Amino acid sequence: MRYRQFKAPLASLLAVAGFGALGGSLRYAIGLLINGPAATLVVNLVGSFCLALITYWLGPMSDLPDWAITGLGTGLIGAFTTFSTFSLDSLHLLTRSMWLGLAYMMVSLAGGFLLAGLGYLTAQHMKGGHHYD
Repeated sequence: MRYRQFKAPLASLLAVAGFGALGGSLRYAIGLLINGPAATLVVNLVGSFCLALITYWLGPMSDLPDWAITGLGTGLIGAFTTFSTFSLDSLHLLTRSMWLGLAYMMVSLAGGFLLAGLGYLTAQHMKGGHHYD
């Protein structure tokens, strides 16, 4: 069986790595300021909003090169947000209290969708209502 060769522009790979280091560092800093599952909730909600804004406004409306948009979305926001910590925090809270764990998961999921939608609507407003999807 032949596998397709992986090809990605070097600029995009470097941007993801560089912005990823920044996003991971920001995630760590938030964890120092806010303890426990609340830190994960904050970064995931903020990240949901920011990724939608980058995807639907900054990408279509700016003159930034594709590598920069990829670096910001995949690198910065990808490293800033964290599904694995969300999963571990959820499990920890569920073992302490089923209701607390379920509430945390619902707030995280519903809040993430809500803020991604708010980011999308903000992007549309900033573009003057034009859809460039």
